[in-house]
Amino acid sequence: MNAMLPGTLHHLVRPAPQHAVLTRTLIADGGAARLAAQDAPDLRLFPETERAASLAASLRRRPAGDLWVFGYGSLIWNPGFKSVERRIARIDGWHRAFCLSMPAGRGTPGAPGLALGLDRGGSCQGMAYRVAEEDIESELPILWDREMLLGGYIPQWVELLASNGRMIGHAITFVINTGHDLYAGDRPCSSVVECLATAAGNWGSSADYLFRTRDALRLHGIPDTKLENLGALVEAVLAGLELAKVA
Repeated sequence: MNAMLPGTLHHLVRPAPQHAVLTRTLIADGGAARLAAQDAPDLRLFPETERAASLAASLRRRPAGDLWVFGYGSLIWNPGFKSVERRIARIDGWHRAFCLSMPAGRGTPGAPGLALGLDRGGSCQGMAYRVAEEDIESELPILWDREMLLGGYIPQWVELLASNGRMIGHAITFVINTGHDLYAGDRPCSSVVECLATAAGNWGSSADYLFRTRDALRLHGIPDTKLENLGALVEAVLAGLELAKVA
């Protein structure tokens, strides 16, 4: 796998941060947007007014019952919002994939990274969080300020299923917008691995995002063979780049 990377790419790799950058406080203070703007000053971020309108529209479509949030990537290991219950759950009709290009946050315009999205087909296991009614007004804006900042996702209500197939309730989650410029589905594996191994921005590296998600899935006993394989390939590339730096 190392042969696919030009030798000059090693300078793009940054050390993984010791702690998650996107804290609740930072997001609530607008810090996520500021950091992304530093990575890509010319990138149009989803404006605050449009994020608020998107949230309001989603709440108008809210199904009856408890409000859950379904996390499938960084929300598993760094939710950043208050919840009163969490549990492993499954959704059908969507699968986890590195299909969102990240020209900011986890990459730059010259070396975009990749983040996970929910693409059509299959099923996905992740973490479901129940938000108390009294916390919806304070917590969901924080979630929207994080997930909808680049505009590449669409908020979607989905049915949450337990391991035995029993319906738990309905959750809001963020599926990929296949019509958006940042949609990066159907890329060859070599391209995905290169992006994950080399891209980084002010939120951290794409490799760190991959490894944290993989490790969180392992911790909760959620199998994901594709993510495990990507993790092994990216680790091999990073090891090769480190050897190239000392050679």
